[in-house]
Amino acid sequence: MQLRSITGRMTPALLASLIMLTGCSQGAQDPASSGQGSGSRQGANHRIPLAALRAGLARPAARSFYLSLGDSLSQGVQPSPAGHDVITDRGYADRLAARLRRGLPRLRLVKLGCSGETTVTMIHGGSCHYPAGSQLAQAATFLRSHRGRIALVTIDIGANDPNACLANGGVSAILPCVAGRMPQIEKNLGTIMSALRSAAGPQTLIVGMTYYVPELGLWRTGLTGKRVAILTGALAAGANKLLSDQYRQYGARVADVFAAFRTSDFGMKNRHGHSTAADRARRLGTVPPNVAAICTLTWMCAPAPRGPDVHATNAGYRIIARAFWRTVTASP
Repeated sequence: MQLRSITGRMTPALLASLIMLTGCSQGAQDPASSGQGSGSRQGANHRIPLAALRAGLARPAARSFYLSLGDSLSQGVQPSPAGHDVITDRGYADRLAARLRRGLPRLRLVKLGCSGETTVTMIHGGSCHYPAGSQLAQAATFLRSHRGRIALVTIDIGANDPNACLANGGVSAILPCVAGRMPQIEKNLGTIMSALRSAAGPQTLIVGMTYYVPELGLWRTGLTGKRVAILTGALAAGANKLLSDQYRQYGARVADVFAAFRTSDFGMKNRHGHSTAADRARRLGTVPPNVAAICTLTWMCAPAPRGPDVHATNAGYRIIARAFWRTVTASP
């Protein structure tokens, strides 16, 4: 996302309405701090709870596949020391595959993701070259030709669709622009999920992802940055609920990365009206918990030339992989 051109003023009424939108995700628990085991201390292979993955395999002991789909996050993109975005082998899909191989040692990771992909280009092509014409067509071809050997499909898509809204115009223009795009994103995601489910079959485990909000890093840049951070956090809460609903409609599970990154935690007063520890810390010169998290888990607060960059750091990709792991291994 290109955010440096965002300017403008936000009215108090608009700001208040946007804060109310965050209620969609305020109650979500942060998987990274819930106190549950991450799975890294699991014992023998047979103790790793991978029943949901094995359900889609005709022969669990044979070669199986994990298909990773989506945008740049699915490819593990990070900025190089020179500031160029490059694909790495340290993304969430790579980390998740490594953990899953403890229970499925012959699992192979296949990454078809594309940097800059939107729900439109995933369906029709245009961002990356695929022999089948688009990422969706390529994925469907792969799924059909490997029926009975697909252990897992993960997908992150939709974050790039409203980029033009964030890059062009003032803060007050973002809300109607993004709101106008949501119905089309919802329709496109339905098309994507319908095609994937049809190609993969009813038993194959598909896991979608909610998004973190890199724009929270703009909090540190001044008053306008704070307004943009609050605005995009509120918009993301609603957008992620839409994504989650669509994923579940097609029998997919959802890895809640939005919650794992503490996205809604601005350190507001608690339900009794008392200031939280985070709020007191902020008054002493620190930033809200969600801003601190985004600065640690992404490159948004890094100095040039690596930053600001929306992609996850190694620590961020570990958190995303952990959210997927817990979703994959959770009881139905």
